Amino acid sequence: MSIKEITNLASIQKIIASELAVLVYFNTQTCSVGEAFLPKVEKIIQKYFPKITFLTVDLNFSPEISAHYSAFVEPTILVFYDGKETVRKSRNISIFELEKAIERPYKLIFE
Repeated sequence: MSIKEITNLASIQKIIASELAVLVYFNTQTCSVGEAFLPKVEKIIQKYFPKITFLTVDLNFSPEISAHYSAFVEPTILVFYDGKETVRKSRNISIFELEKAIERPYKLIFE
């Protein structure tokens, strides 16, 4: 699994429409909480949910994307299954709660 940084709205919409499962991580490079939380999210995705496509969006460089998905605080995590937003977590995120929120639909689709 590799993390792709996305900078334009058309690209992210195309990926969400074409992939079965997509996680979008919104943050900025100046947010220490978002930067510290990113490796934890990456670890659970690699370990438990390897079929999820992992995307990052920097809110400072992609205001069009953040406005389209109403992601204005950092970090914000959106998970899409079959093109539909299924999970939305923002600001104070528990890694355990995030894992459990992703797990149920992931198992229904992939197992």
